[in-house]
Amino acid sequence: MNTVCDLTDRHCVPCEGGVPTLSREEAETLLKDVPGWELSEDATSIMRRFEFKGFYKCMAFINAMAWVANSENHHPDFSAGYNYCEVTFMTHAIDGLSDNDFICAAKVNALLG
Repeated sequence: MNTVCDLTDRHCVPCEGGVPTLSREEAETLLKDVPGWELSEDATSIMRRFEFKGFYKCMAFINAMAWVANSENHHPDFSAGYNYCEVTFMTHAIDGLSDNDFICAAKVNALLG
């Protein structure tokens, strides 16, 4: 079984489609390694809401998350406001979850120490 350390040490594998999505059971197992993230009802994405003390800290987080996403070439959907950011990962090429989503979720979690 993967651990948080294992996920943050891994790198995303390019996905152009043609590979199976993770099953609900596989996603639930990996979810244990990314505290704070929730599995969508249809098990095709994971989401987490991050809250901050003010706009500047929120934007600093978004910029750091953008660096992680670009480094891994795996980009989340997100929305943000004055002191929050909601982040959703899914692998768009397969319309569901892959290991890449959990790798990036773990790396985003690591931004907060």
